[in-house]
Amino acid sequence: MHEIFLDELKKLNTEFMEFGVFVNDQIDHATRAYVDHDKVLAKKLVQNQRQISEQAISIEGQALKLMALQQPVATDFRVVISILKAVTDIERIGENSMSISYETIRVKGNPRDIEVEQIISRMTHNVRHMLVQVLTAYVQSDQKMARTVASRDAEVDQDYVQVRKMIIDTMESEPKKVTATSSYFMVARLLERIGDHIVNLASWVIYKTTGELVELETHEAENQAIE
Repeated sequence: MHEIFLDELKKLNTEFMEFGVFVNDQIDHATRAYVDHDKVLAKKLVQNQRQISEQAISIEGQALKLMALQQPVATDFRVVISILKAVTDIERIGENSMSISYETIRVKGNPRDIEVEQIISRMTHNVRHMLVQVLTAYVQSDQKMARTVASRDAEVDQDYVQVRKMIIDTMESEPKKVTATSSYFMVARLLERIGDHIVNLASWVIYKTTGELVELETHEAENQAIE
């Protein structure tokens, strides 16, 4: 019976990882479409919204079925619970990526701010790298790597604060650019939120590995932005 459980758990882990990789690609495509003003690509990406939702529901259903029918031992139970919790954060990351695509569609030919776009590109690179690393930490049950990933969220927060400051300065000096700059703020905020969800994922890696429920630091950027 336990061998059947382990086989099903392996399938669940595989689908979970594939979901994470798929969502990671959505982040890249969505921000690239935004920076390039590629509305055609953005419209294609929003069609993936249902797929993201359906994959999350499928993984959650499999996890619940495993717990209900197989009655896993404590260690295996933690693995299933960590997937059940983590898949919600990956789904939220996917939803944030979709929101970036919608922002691309909404904004019509606004003038570009190359400096802000460079920061947004850097934020994208960082959160994508963090997501790959946290998925690797999950596979390897590496809590040290998970904590390192969580600490990198500070870089994303700093970029978000910088973009916010640049946008406020532009709004004050060039009021006609409010629409364009507010759009940049929205995208930077979505990327900052993706970073927070990755920190949550790191906490579930730690739970899976040690059984310890920890609350890693998030939302520092919001506090810095207010000061």
